[in-house]
Amino acid sequence: MKIKISISIICLLIFSGSFAQELANFAGREPVISPEIKEKEVIFRIAAPYAATVTLRGSWMTDNNSAAEMVKNEKGLWTVTIQTPSPELYTYSFIVDGLSINDPNNVFMQRDGTRYLSVLLIPGELTANYFEATQRGTLSQVWYDSPTIGTTRRMFVYTPFGYETGNERYPVLYLLHGAGGDEDAWSTMGRTCQIMDNLIQKKLAKPMLVVMPNGNPGQLGARTLLMPEITLDRNDPKTADIYVRSIVKDIVPYIEKNYRVIAKPASRAIAGLSMGAGHTIRCTNLYPGFFSYICPLSNGIRVADDKARADYDAQFAALKKAGYRLYFLACGEDDFLIESAKTLNATLTRNGLKHTFFVNSGGHTWANWRIYLNTFAPLLFK
Repeated sequence: MKIKISISIICLLIFSGSFAQELANFAGREPVISPEIKEKEVIFRIAAPYAATVTLRGSWMTDNNSAAEMVKNEKGLWTVTIQTPSPELYTYSFIVDGLSINDPNNVFMQRDGTRYLSVLLIPGELTANYFEATQRGTLSQVWYDSPTIGTTRRMFVYTPFGYETGNERYPVLYLLHGAGGDEDAWSTMGRTCQIMDNLIQKKLAKPMLVVMPNGNPGQLGARTLLMPEITLDRNDPKTADIYVRSIVKDIVPYIEKNYRVIAKPASRAIAGLSMGAGHTIRCTNLYPGFFSYICPLSNGIRVADDKARADYDAQFAALKKAGYRLYFLACGEDDFLIESAKTLNATLTRNGLKHTFFVNSGGHTWANWRIYLNTFAPLLFK
């Protein structure tokens, strides 16, 4: 008994000593808070005692080449104070002696393809749904077989609050990302889970599943998984629409088999940004009547000649005949793809397809895509 007690005391002393050493590592250090968001100003800080120059660059700056100069104190802490930007989700970085780095004191990060960025989220009316709701759904990483592509692939699936404990069946939104993105893009940069949680909790949107696949058919999943990629010839007719076909033949059947959802066109929606808008348009034209809610964002169609015009007219005539409940087209007036969106708008109008053309300020940015999700999600399944 004495031996056991002695061993216990020794272990306790070792643990206490280790814990004391851990505390000693931080003794005398003042915590660096960055960013510190106040009502009228935001303060950024970074410890870089040996740096000669440090500047701040942020997406709220109108000039991409502009930067805010930071000032160093006697302890090597660099600081800059800016006027609080309007409510929005921004990204920023520090330029330390010419090297761009993220804010080491900010745990709020997002991944944009191969880049990781520090995030500044300013509260306000516009961003109210970008923060966590009190009733939160679940985001799952799901591996599924894709016979169409010939691989097992990953997608993200959002299930609304209460899904796990109930027996209700839900409609589904299939939400597609743009070029350079992957299955993580909409949940990370688009704040999809937060937006849907808030809209559903406020009873502004119907509870629904949101399925976010990887739109790069050569990838099994995001490149962060370090998995091999398949090379597909985009000019080969056999693989030209392989991802679009996999949505209808692989992804939707998997969801309708493994989740409590309503397996009917009236309970299916598809939306996508940029490249994903192209996938949305192509998918609904190839499979008219399969989705009742269609929402292409920040893209449209290009009509090169009379043959292309005739082909599109035939496709949209078939879509009109098959029927749908909502066609929501959105694009920023400063978006470099606004003309393609206008061409789609004109084509839909010429062929008598009832639709909404939502045009707002801004360009080809996540700031707009979050707004679009906030706008069209309440219109679904009504």
